[in-house]
Amino acid sequence: MSGFQQPITIYDAMRHIEQKEYLLPAFQREFVWSQEQIERLFDSLMQSYPISSMLFWKVKDSTRTDFNFYKFLEKYILVHNTHNEKQEIISKDFSAVLDGQQRLTALYLGLFGSYASHEYRKSWEYSPSSFPERKLYLCISRTNNSDEDNDRKYLFSFLKTDVTNSKDLYIAENDDIWFRVGKIVDLHLSLSNIDIDDFCDNNKLSKENKKILRQLERRIFTDYVINYYEEEDQNPDKVVNIFTRINSGGTNLSLYDIMFSLTVANWKKDARTEITGLIDRINNKGFNIGIDYVLKSFLFLYHKRIKYSINSFSTDFCKLLEDKWEGVRDCIESLFDLLRSFGFNSTTLTSNNATLPILYYLYHKGISKNFTNVIAFDEDRKKIKKWLLSVILRKGFGGQSDSTLTSARKAFTDDIENLFINDMSCFPAEEINKNISRHLEPVDDDLINSLLATQKDHQYCFPILAVLYPNLDYKNGNFHKDHLHPAASYDLLPDEIKEKYSWYDYNSIVNLQMLDANENESKNANPLRDWAQQQIEKNGNRTQFFESHIIPDIDLSLENFEEFYIKRKELLSDKLKKLLE
Repeated sequence: MSGFQQPITIYDAMRHIEQKEYLLPAFQREFVWSQEQIERLFDSLMQSYPISSMLFWKVKDSTRTDFNFYKFLEKYILVHNTHNEKQEIISKDFSAVLDGQQRLTALYLGLFGSYASHEYRKSWEYSPSSFPERKLYLCISRTNNSDEDNDRKYLFSFLKTDVTNSKDLYIAENDDIWFRVGKIVDLHLSLSNIDIDDFCDNNKLSKENKKILRQLERRIFTDYVINYYEEEDQNPDKVVNIFTRINSGGTNLSLYDIMFSLTVANWKKDARTEITGLIDRINNKGFNIGIDYVLKSFLFLYHKRIKYSINSFSTDFCKLLEDKWEGVRDCIESLFDLLRSFGFNSTTLTSNNATLPILYYLYHKGISKNFTNVIAFDEDRKKIKKWLLSVILRKGFGGQSDSTLTSARKAFTDDIENLFINDMSCFPAEEINKNISRHLEPVDDDLINSLLATQKDHQYCFPILAVLYPNLDYKNGNFHKDHLHPAASYDLLPDEIKEKYSWYDYNSIVNLQMLDANENESKNANPLRDWAQQQIEKNGNRTQFFESHIIPDIDLSLENFEEFYIKRKELLSDKLKKLLE
């Protein structure tokens, strides 16, 4: 019968998780808690604070096989595609956790699992050294009574296993004694024929040490900490409605998390694995998209309203998306292959939403397959690239992106239910810009000056130089950003010039170019005048050299830096105005 049930202990809940009697419905979001949140939860437990009630759904009979359910995590690796594994065979009734997943997963990881977080100053690309495994430990030699952090009495910490060797007791350099939290299960159950008393005696632990261990044991095994309401209605619509009502009123889930829940709840196929798998593949190409991008793609391709709304993801709309999924999925992958061939990555693609008009064009025109490589689409690719670089630099898809997207889509159709774009001979860049003109920054002196002041390592440096130097091999990554006057030469400038032109000026677009990687390696740190002379002698065409590199045909010695700066800024300003309008 639906209602609040008899409270249970933490160990009871953990046992249910181990025996797959607690699972996660497909519409649940994935685990997102930090190490600190887990440590604070355990501290709250030790201080006998309540951890709020939970909501379970008793899944029975045919409902078990009508929907997808997932196991709890046993290991978590931060920022490394850590996904819950689907429970393939379900032969008995079980409880699906609607509210309480984060807390239960945190408890399970602390007691039975591990958490791998990023190591300071290491690469963010996954490796065991960059994300070392950590297990939860409790300091039993002291409690925290300091004024700085008096809300945390008990000291829990995830310690690296390559430091502790997963020992049950770890003695730190400051002589603090750390107890591996998961060991409390072995001791309580006497799995090694040793209980807490024996453990303390064998390790010569004090009464205070033992007192803390007894408190941990009591909170895990004796106290009825887990309070929960159980819903028995087998109608999934009611369950999803309960779930969204719980989460839409707070901050536990974002709006698109809830819409994602509605999507996966209405799909027959394993939508969660399908969509997160797509996201992983895109991000492995060097980009950074999330569930929000995929949902926005659905809305942009097929819904009258582009703005996120729970009401948009009706049962009928979700079923339409399931029917169209393979085509949308493949087109998104092709789109990001195209963007990578343009030289973009997660840093330089400053607006994912700016890619949606391209997605719309490729998808509804049915030309996404091999679009990146087919020679017949070469002019179309050039037009798309130029448009994308331009709208990124003019910040067309910034603050009011939903309004911009709505306007942009009108270049394709005024009626989203009638998608007649096959008669378009190429990407409608001019029509899109006409429709979104009020969202684009005007190409005036203020915009141009701000672009030319961009620094070499800024995210906008690549799109600016890519606009100015469109013919390099961006597809294979054979391009480098290069200082015309070498960076090391700045200190050689006379003091009066450095007072007038700071490093900020020297390191800006005005003194930068995009070079073929091989050409840049041959240039190295050669003075600009010497390198220019070598290139002119090599190619025999002085005019072509200066025009292709957008360099003024003047004395290029470092001593003439002021004239170079003024005249090159004029050249770049004129060129950018023509290219961006």
